[in-house]
Amino acid sequence: MPPSLAVPRAATERELELGAFLRSRRESLDPTRLGLPRTARRRTPGLRREEVAQLADVGVTWYTWLEQGRPVRASAAVLMRIAAALQCSEIETRHLLALAGAGDAVASSQPVCERLSDTARMLLEQLGPWPAVLQNARFDILGANDAFQRLMGVELARVPEGERNCIYLACSNEHWRAALADCEESLPHMVAMFRAAMGEHLGEPEWEALLARYRAAAPEFDRLWRERREVRGVENRVKRFRVAAHGVLRLQQLNWWSAPRNGNRLVVYMPADEAAQAALLQLHADAAREPGEGG
Repeated sequence: MPPSLAVPRAATERELELGAFLRSRRESLDPTRLGLPRTARRRTPGLRREEVAQLADVGVTWYTWLEQGRPVRASAAVLMRIAAALQCSEIETRHLLALAGAGDAVASSQPVCERLSDTARMLLEQLGPWPAVLQNARFDILGANDAFQRLMGVELARVPEGERNCIYLACSNEHWRAALADCEESLPHMVAMFRAAMGEHLGEPEWEALLARYRAAAPEFDRLWRERREVRGVENRVKRFRVAAHGVLRLQQLNWWSAPRNGNRLVVYMPADEAAQAALLQLHADAAREPGEGG
């Protein structure tokens, strides 16, 4: 069945966000890499709307309205064809479906516990000397071991509970930012991950308030949110941290979830080389001696 028009009404925030995301993806594509003929006149970067419509086998007018945020409806199958035409990755496809209100990406989920359990606290402590932090889908920090707090140069007990959030601290805390050796690369990555996560929660007061707080805390976050439409999933990757007296350490980020969907995420940073391993072990040993030194 072809896509159909809905009863005319004002576009919702979700529809406008979907349109902006589609336009961003379309403009990022290279027509020649998709086998499209070269033409002398291309007034805008990337593909034309009619080219996307042809690749996805949908009407040009209908696709234009979808990209403009107009109230149109489409099946998941049609949206998947559009995602394929736009060369969307798996995470980008899920984001597109979530914005359109279709598919498994918007399936309802049971609420998860936001409190740090005794067993989770024990697990974090036992992971030392390797830095570890437990956070929820909004990047709120539910708990962290001493090694992680030493790595970031921030004692979380001294941070107001409402500010214990990885993205917020990366935007607003000078010690946290200083610990991120590649902060200029890390922040765009976090913005893209938050955009992907928020695709399922547009209009929810808690998420909207958090987004407003991020944008107010850092002009850089606000600029990235307005100008980019990138979405990224959580990845196991090597990150660089700056630690006093030890220089820059290369650590491998590893992620585990407490539940298959919308569970809390345990992030552990393992040494990526011998220098990082020696530094983390030395920091752990130094911290173990500190209580006795004051006696």
